[in-house]
Amino acid sequence: MKNTSVFLIFSFITFFIRFPFFFRDYVDRDESTFILLGQSWANGFLPYTQLWDLKPPLTFAFFASIISVFGKSFIAIRFTGALLVIITAYFTYKIAHTTIPKRASVIIGICCIFLLSLFGSLQGVMSEHICIAFFVPALYILFTKKSTIYIFLAGILMGATVMVKLNMAFPILFIGIFLLYESFFSKKNINLIHVLLFGIGVVTVILATILPYYLSDQTLVWWRSVILAPLEYTEARRYSIFKLAPIFIITGLFLIYAFKTKYLNFKNRTEQLLLVAISGVLFSFVKGGRINGHYLIQLHPMLLILVGIVIYNLILQYKPKLPAYLAFIVLLIPAESYLEYANVINNKYKKGTFFNGEGFSAPQFILENNLETKNILFFEYHIGYWNLNTLPPTTASTHPSNICRDELFSFFNNPRKNSIEELQFIMEELQPKTVVIRKNRRILDKKEIEENEYIDAYLAQHYKLLATVDNAEILQRLE
Repeated sequence: MKNTSVFLIFSFITFFIRFPFFFRDYVDRDESTFILLGQSWANGFLPYTQLWDLKPPLTFAFFASIISVFGKSFIAIRFTGALLVIITAYFTYKIAHTTIPKRASVIIGICCIFLLSLFGSLQGVMSEHICIAFFVPALYILFTKKSTIYIFLAGILMGATVMVKLNMAFPILFIGIFLLYESFFSKKNINLIHVLLFGIGVVTVILATILPYYLSDQTLVWWRSVILAPLEYTEARRYSIFKLAPIFIITGLFLIYAFKTKYLNFKNRTEQLLLVAISGVLFSFVKGGRINGHYLIQLHPMLLILVGIVIYNLILQYKPKLPAYLAFIVLLIPAESYLEYANVINNKYKKGTFFNGEGFSAPQFILENNLETKNILFFEYHIGYWNLNTLPPTTASTHPSNICRDELFSFFNNPRKNSIEELQFIMEELQPKTVVIRKNRRILDKKEIEENEYIDAYLAQHYKLLATVDNAEILQRLE
């Protein structure tokens, strides 16, 4: 197969798996928040000035650019997200092909599509999808190119990576140290000028994200929101070591096995650089103190290549005969997509639209019944703000969970000092006429005991249930 054929195969598989989710209101709450900040930027407000969330600015730039070109289009956002997966899978295949034959490399690329598109909240567009679509091509350049312009381009891509996902600074730092080591001890691959250009490329992108804030005399807003707030968050919201352990144990056992069996050649530069990148990502998880399922997107492409190399060598050695039913099992992997196709068709039959989810149906009910949208509060399905052309009632409520992250309030100059004060301000002073919650679900995280007790009591006293739309309960304030 030619590379163009491989790209087309990857495109077909990606769109087949992800297409039914083009019509879902949201898959993960973070994606909804990114869309809100992207819209705010498209309207002329820099991130962190009108709305606020804990991500570097290029995450929001991605959504702002799509909205600026295509308007309010879920299809455009999800389509571009599919392109990110295709790019990542293609360059994963290209890296693998520097070490093993094309057929095996294609299979690794397909596995990459699966792991970036299935099993959890990965059908939407996460910040991890964006950053890894910069990071893997940058790795490929470092593997295969030696000219100064390409090394600088790799730095630019790495700079974009870290300005989408800040924890990726650690694998980039590890790679920089590796390149510096090479420049002194293995000059055939890279020299000191290359390392400097790589670093300049990274810094150039970071400075470019500061520039709009500098020109509007808001540099401190960038510093507090992009650098200081994440540092504070990681200290305040750390997981138990037992939650972090499984991925380290699994990866460690795999690498020990690969080393002892010599199925990986750690003298090979490709495998060395992949190992450095993996170590950097894992180190970032330790420093961040938490691992959510979608964080693993940052690890999958590099780890898949090494796993693929080991499996290829095992097959080469033992030449097992693969059972025919394996093909059937592979066809069952995208079960989530098959179910979503059925859901989309069923929604079209019952409601006359392919677009489905409470993020659509609840705002539609609100508009059809002329309910008050000023200061409307979505404790769930907050993509509804976008569909109603309105804003969250306060900066802290941009993402519903941010209401309870009072350690972050000072970084966007919130006049309230804690989450209870924030809830009291919203409910008792702004007094939203309409509140949307999820049926039969706790409103806030189970750890927020005092906050849940307050909001449950307040809603019970001052609001009545007006309607249940799918799984959304629409509450109206009592006069």
